[in-house]
Amino acid sequence: MAIVSPSILSADFCGLGDQCRLVLEAGAGMLHFDVMDGHFVPNISFGVPVLASLHQGIPSAFFDVHLMISHPLAYVDAFARAGAGLINFHLESEDDPAAVLAAIRAAGCKTGMTIKPGTPAEALDPWLDQLDLVLVMSVEPGFGGQKFMPSCLDKLTALKARREALGLAFLLEVDGGVNDETAALCTRAGADVLVAGSSVFAAADPAGAVARLAAM
Repeated sequence: MAIVSPSILSADFCGLGDQCRLVLEAGAGMLHFDVMDGHFVPNISFGVPVLASLHQGIPSAFFDVHLMISHPLAYVDAFARAGAGLINFHLESEDDPAAVLAAIRAAGCKTGMTIKPGTPAEALDPWLDQLDLVLVMSVEPGFGGQKFMPSCLDKLTALKARREALGLAFLLEVDGGVNDETAALCTRAGADVLVAGSSVFAAADPAGAVARLAAM
């Protein structure tokens, strides 16, 4: 069984709270909250006030916060106070990874690190023993609805093998172009957590889409 983390970037913002409740009731294990700064990625999404509102309205939800920003260190405390359960930042960001990880732990959140499609899995080696989750991007970050890149599958397989060799327990998450077809490929390659945006929220039956992914 996979953990499903619906990306609320693809939700209908007119009824965001209701959409989040719908997927959680359908079996989603967490909610993926994409933060974009217009610098690390070209788009701007949402930030601390939106997370704080959702956390207040759905206090039992676990928020999987993905910081697609150049300077995550400056925002760790604010997102932690707003209700983040896990704060995930990019290895390719401009801040010192050790400092960001220390700040996330100090703020009481679980730690996550993400790599873009062009970054090799081995680049994560120095940090694996400090992570609760590793996110492998299967699209270029910054835009929803992109086509899945199969090259991520080799990274998932390599990271799963590395996890087993080192006796670690971090979760493997994949994000980008995840649907009924690609999700099966990802879980076979080692993914534990599936981030799905348009394949859930644009579906005729979002709850059914979550249930199918969770069964992978």
